[in-house]
Amino acid sequence: MAECIRFVCSGCGHSIEAWPDGNPFYIDEAGKKKYAYHPHHDELEKCVANDEPHLCLKCGKESKIDSRLDSQVCPKCGSENVVDTFHLDGAKCPKCKAGHFVSDKEFFCVS
Repeated sequence: MAECIRFVCSGCGHSIEAWPDGNPFYIDEAGKKKYAYHPHHDELEKCVANDEPHLCLKCGKESKIDSRLDSQVCPKCGSENVVDTFHLDGAKCPKCKAGHFVSDKEFFCVS
């Protein structure tokens, strides 16, 4: 079971929902990524890495970054100023450039 968190910008109200487990994947016989999610535990056991949701704090692009990569950069602008969306608390909002993300204590979601 995983808990979803919502982060809301204190300046403009922009919000992002984040899950702790990302997008685990394995490589199939054809060499393609195959995502595995709860409750498919047999597929989860095959996983070799995780595509983790990130937010670029420079341009605002949300993307999935392969956990196997040493360099975690934004695929849109090339910035290294990317943050795992599950760890946005306190990060400066890339939309308004003034507010900071805070956890929405009234939001609760589990899967």
